[in-house]
Amino acid sequence: MRTFTGQQTTLTHGDQHATIAALGAALREYTVGGRDVVLPFAADELPAAYHGMVLAPWPNRLRDGQYSFGGQELQVPVSEPDRGTALHGLVCWQEWTVESHTESAVTMALDLAPSPGYPFRLALATTYALGDDGLTVTTVARNAGADALPYGVGFHPWFSPGGSDLDHCTLQLGAASRVTVDERLLPVMDAPVDGAFDLRSPRPLDGIAFDDAWVDPIADAEGKSWCRLWWTDGSTIEIWADAAATAWQICTGDEVPGVRRAGIAIEPMSCIADAFRTGERLVTLEPGESHALTWGMRLV
Repeated sequence: MRTFTGQQTTLTHGDQHATIAALGAALREYTVGGRDVVLPFAADELPAAYHGMVLAPWPNRLRDGQYSFGGQELQVPVSEPDRGTALHGLVCWQEWTVESHTESAVTMALDLAPSPGYPFRLALATTYALGDDGLTVTTVARNAGADALPYGVGFHPWFSPGGSDLDHCTLQLGAASRVTVDERLLPVMDAPVDGAFDLRSPRPLDGIAFDDAWVDPIADAEGKSWCRLWWTDGSTIEIWADAAATAWQICTGDEVPGVRRAGIAIEPMSCIADAFRTGERLVTLEPGESHALTWGMRLV
């Protein structure tokens, strides 16, 4: 019997187990030693709030669903009517296919067909791989068409608070600036982090609500930026991303139906909201060119 979220692919490495759903190439489950690292959802359940999905060819919000590129004025469907935005791209509600699969890794592929609002041919492949250092995720995008195309990518895991309330968890993110937003949660300007938005040192989440982006990530010697979520038992989820992730979005889900602080979305992104309009941190792929972003997580 076919599940609501399509084919399910299970990965195993030691005490780590992950399940990838075909719908949105979503990370449906990831456990370490039987503990949920991400909030799981059922195979026959519509994922709440883009849970675990790949977000492309743009992450986050696009004002009015309108943008200009290559001399064309383009319109994609508005998927967030309350704010009048097109949210999280075009591939999260499509079924990806399994390109290759081993016991500990799977590559999911999707060829995004041209459409009136995105008249380009984009080939995507996302690989999930379990190893001694946890779960690593790589998305490669290739321009399979004859014209240049705009591109951005993000990821939307909802992380578990470890069996306690999110208010009892502590968060740290290495980023020097945050993005201020308007009433539609669209970018206004970058600003130095301060107050509750300064997450360079660990900060308790008690009473703090976020649906915000951070930029200017602070890289380690390997070029990775890091976000860490501490549980009350001292365990830590460490999330990292390579230099292709120029931004991080964090959402506590206070106003999100189906979530409401049950977990926290920590989203590495290649660009922030509205990049198709502003051009900020936007990737332009010429015919035949590729872009890759790699990120991962581990429970320590």
